[in-house]
Amino acid sequence: MWREETIDLKITRFFESSARVLLSFLIVVIMLAILAGIGCTLYDLRLVLNGDYHTAFKSILVDMLTVLAVVEVLRTALAYFTEGRVKVTYIIDTVMVTVLTEVMAFWYRDMDWQGVAMVIALVLSLACIRIIAVRFSPRRLQNDF
Repeated sequence: MWREETIDLKITRFFESSARVLLSFLIVVIMLAILAGIGCTLYDLRLVLNGDYHTAFKSILVDMLTVLAVVEVLRTALAYFTEGRVKVTYIIDTVMVTVLTEVMAFWYRDMDWQGVAMVIALVLSLACIRIIAVRFSPRRLQNDF
């Protein structure tokens, strides 16, 4: 019995250390992606000089919102790195930023009302889930007792 617990403990430690090493590499890759996204956004500023403001601002806006979505992914990775668990609110924030990026892109496309209604329903359901996740978070429940 004691030997079995020792093996389980070693496997758990190996998994945790492996996850931390892989997560460290992931954080570096995410930082490089953020830098590349900022570079693309700055490069797209040249489109403003061409005079087609509509296309230029659409491209810059989508680039900026994409970088913000990647920043939310970084926050999720860092939260797991520091706390050892993933916060649901960070994941919901990431999805909301990504969906809102698509909503901003909808402004520049012709969309039927069913597509817009589905996006609105998705955003509202994500907002409700986020409120529930904050209201019933494990940390808040521990503080109540």
